[in-house]
Amino acid sequence: MTTTVRNFRQTARIALDDIRLQNALDGATGRFRKERDQALQELPDAEALRDHFKVVRDATLADLGAHLREFESNALKAGAHVHWASDAAAAREVILAIARRNGVRKIVKSKSMAAEEIELNAALEGAGFEVIETDLGERIVQLAGEPPSHIIAPAIHKTKEQVAELFQAESGEPAPAEIQALTEIARRRLRQVFLQADLGISGGNLAVAETGSLVLVSNEGNARMVTSLPRIHIALIGIEKIAPTWDAAAVWLSLLARSATGQPLSIYTSILTGPRRPDDVDGPEEVHIVLLDNGRSRLVGTKFEEALQCIRCGACLNACPVYREAGGHAYASPYSGPIGAVISPLLFGLKEYEALPHASTLCGACLEVCPVRIDLPRMLIALRQASVSVGLPSGNEVRAFRSAAWILAKPARLKWVRWLLRVLQTPFKRGSRVLILGFNLPALAATPFRNWQRKHGRR
Repeated sequence: MTTTVRNFRQTARIALDDIRLQNALDGATGRFRKERDQALQELPDAEALRDHFKVVRDATLADLGAHLREFESNALKAGAHVHWASDAAAAREVILAIARRNGVRKIVKSKSMAAEEIELNAALEGAGFEVIETDLGERIVQLAGEPPSHIIAPAIHKTKEQVAELFQAESGEPAPAEIQALTEIARRRLRQVFLQADLGISGGNLAVAETGSLVLVSNEGNARMVTSLPRIHIALIGIEKIAPTWDAAAVWLSLLARSATGQPLSIYTSILTGPRRPDDVDGPEEVHIVLLDNGRSRLVGTKFEEALQCIRCGACLNACPVYREAGGHAYASPYSGPIGAVISPLLFGLKEYEALPHASTLCGACLEVCPVRIDLPRMLIALRQASVSVGLPSGNEVRAFRSAAWILAKPARLKWVRWLLRVLQTPFKRGSRVLILGFNLPALAATPFRNWQRKHGRR
């Protein structure tokens, strides 16, 4: 998929006109922001912990190769199989080969942004496998035939009435528009699916190099069912999600849920180390860990390396004034919001996602709430500069900016242009606004503030 400036403006305009979407976004992101702030206020030395986590993530990425090799070694000792995937196609092929080799028919999945990134479901379904999302939000968007709209809340754009319509269309049975009832319907339908599945696929919130363990966090428990009931478990995880030690992992977990949903800890925190042992009562017979690069290693050692520190909490989306109005689908990428505006062009191509670095007010709200203090505004500006260097702006944009530079170079020119614009806006004025070419803009004041201040003085 691609996101041109025109495409982004069109989809954002549609989102702005969708009252149900606006209500859903306002309610969910507002709740997440409030609960995040409260959770961090209750955490002793929260700001110092964020500073420490920044140091940890910096140091980890500085020696990423060594930590990955340690993780692989310890995961192999625990009995897991480790696969390296250089890109999306390689990751899909590894997973398809495992499924074919084991005669898999039905696959259950827990939430995984990496799986969305490599378009895994389409590849599996195209190969004849039945794939069922078990996270409630992912299941909702799967039934709707839509991609996720938020990193941690895939169906944030759906109201309970829309979810009831989807469930009713799937089963042909009435589905009341009540959250508890809808949850019960999903649980009842998925219970048998878990028992019938041959293969479970999950993502991974982090991987601990010290023991070769994977850590998954969720609030529904579906990840535990996906990773313990089927006889084969495949975990797909980006190579940047490495914690060198359990001390580093503890800091990660202390900030992840608080930043995401305002919880001290997610309801289910699962630690998975290899397949089941002879005395285990459950667990998979085989565990496969797919370490996904897909452009990540290119960023190491560059001015964009900081983007790899992201722990996918979604706090920047909830704070962003653009995301809160445009919604996730306007970004046309698995990763939306401020972090998506940075990593989508970096991982998938600046030409393909040329609009996203400009989909920001550079207000700094994302930097303020990020648990790792990732300077997204700095990288957005750098990507804008890169887009100019590769000739992405249109001829009209280039001419507009050159004209602006010419005008702003001389105070006399700026004064003359302001006077001319005040005269030209007169036919389009409606009170204090100017309506022109579909835009509703504030009108230029009849008297410039500089002149008003000169007349009235400091008083």
